[in-house]
Amino acid sequence: MLKFLAIRDFVIVSSLELDFSAGFTALTGETGAGKSILIDALSLALGERGDAGMVRNGCERAEIAAGFDVSGLPNLQSWLLEQELEGDAGVCLLRRVLDSGGRSRGFINGRSATLQQMREAGDQLLDIHGQHAHQSLLRPDTQRALLDGYAGVAATAEQVAALYRDWQTLRRRRISLSENAEAVIAERELLQFQRNELEGLGFDAAEWQALQEDHARLAHAASLLETAAFGIETLSEADNALLAQLNALTVRLREGITHDASLGETLQMLESAQAELQEAVYALRHYQQRLDTDPQRLREQEQRIQSVMDAARKYRVAPEQLNEALQRIVARLAELGGDADLAELEQQENSAQQGYLAAAQKLTAARKKSAVKLAREITAALQTLAMPGGSFAVALLPLAEGNAFGLETIEFQVAANPGVPPRSLAKVASGGELSRISLAIQVATSQVASVPTLIFDEVDSGIGGRVAEIVGHLLKKLGKSYQVLCVTHLPQVAAAADQQWQVSKTVENGVTLSHITVLDGEQRVEEIARMLGGVKITETTRKHAAEMLGVAA
Repeated sequence: MLKFLAIRDFVIVSSLELDFSAGFTALTGETGAGKSILIDALSLALGERGDAGMVRNGCERAEIAAGFDVSGLPNLQSWLLEQELEGDAGVCLLRRVLDSGGRSRGFINGRSATLQQMREAGDQLLDIHGQHAHQSLLRPDTQRALLDGYAGVAATAEQVAALYRDWQTLRRRRISLSENAEAVIAERELLQFQRNELEGLGFDAAEWQALQEDHARLAHAASLLETAAFGIETLSEADNALLAQLNALTVRLREGITHDASLGETLQMLESAQAELQEAVYALRHYQQRLDTDPQRLREQEQRIQSVMDAARKYRVAPEQLNEALQRIVARLAELGGDADLAELEQQENSAQQGYLAAAQKLTAARKKSAVKLAREITAALQTLAMPGGSFAVALLPLAEGNAFGLETIEFQVAANPGVPPRSLAKVASGGELSRISLAIQVATSQVASVPTLIFDEVDSGIGGRVAEIVGHLLKKLGKSYQVLCVTHLPQVAAAADQQWQVSKTVENGVTLSHITVLDGEQRVEEIARMLGGVKITETTRKHAAEMLGVAA
């Protein structure tokens, strides 16, 4: 539940720190005093979008901090742990900073958080029922969400939506494949021909590199043979061959060593050179023997190279990229599938449809069961809200094929008078009736709320007298199970509260500021009297206020 709220430089609030209690708390005050600022501040702390206009005039930034006791919310504690946003045991602190330029930052337990994360946390902490919430009740999506929330099947509804999307995806693929069958067949035939052609080419990048090198040798075989023969002759077979001259020189050096030993080093170098030259001669002769000059092989290699080059030009790629072109063709063939794929796709579509229908039928059954119970509770509430004889119904209108939301649309229906068949809420309810119906719905659906804190922002507008007193009792009853806060202008509602806060507005040094005061017993009498009376509060009015508080207690 909400434990404290700190507000600084927000709209017309300079600095405010509030500690919250369990039960039903009423916020009252003069019109325009800023009663809804508290709700706006909480909304900002829970991830709602803000703007620079929310920063108090002349200040650099607004700051909101809200602390919650989450010891009874294991799901939220697990979520905080998963998001690495955990704090002290049983505590969740949300903080929002909004600067005058419109930029904002959010924090959960002192760690930076996105607005989405703050909203996800806020969804598990409190519900805010705004004073214009009844307007959204006219929308089918709001009515469906209320029923699903009341029935506890929101997760099932999401599963049904996911199954419907899967079914429709397969359906669109099957239709596309059927409508474009001729074009698909033609494309598949072309791709199959191209695949056979490239696979028949048997291109291999390593073989291509070796082929080019071998072809270069064969194409220049005669020149290479001449080069090898010239080398052999120069080194060992000519009249003045290098090896012969080197041999003669080494013989003379060996003779010279007998007279001067210092020639030994030179002799060693020449003998080493002599050995290297002899190895070169052997290598050239071996090269001569293995060099292929087969013209037939050369022609075969030239044909192979030509085939590869022709294929590369045809598919507009470099020869080295022919395998990549083949893989693209194979992948596209897999996408198009074969003739058997249409039948398989139809089978998958039927299976997906059956899965959707099975889940949607379970959802329908749960909705029907809860629709009866919800209608009964709201009808009972209407009898106490100045609509005697009125009845409420939740209609499930079947859809031919269903949609992402199930096999039916949800329609809230109401009969304002006995003996009249229920009709759509949007067509029969007046403004005042709609406000009371809205309150009855909110109270009924709030009883199954999973969040510990419920906030009502002037949802009691448009009612008064005995009905207002009943509304106060409803909120007080709700406060026994939840922490309830209500912004109200009705003394009957405020008198039923377990505690009451007064919102006031003052002008200090030409600046308008809003304040909140926690009222004690005597102060509550004065505030209730103000809400009851006119310009002048009399003793009679005070006695009436005290009596209202005593009866409510």
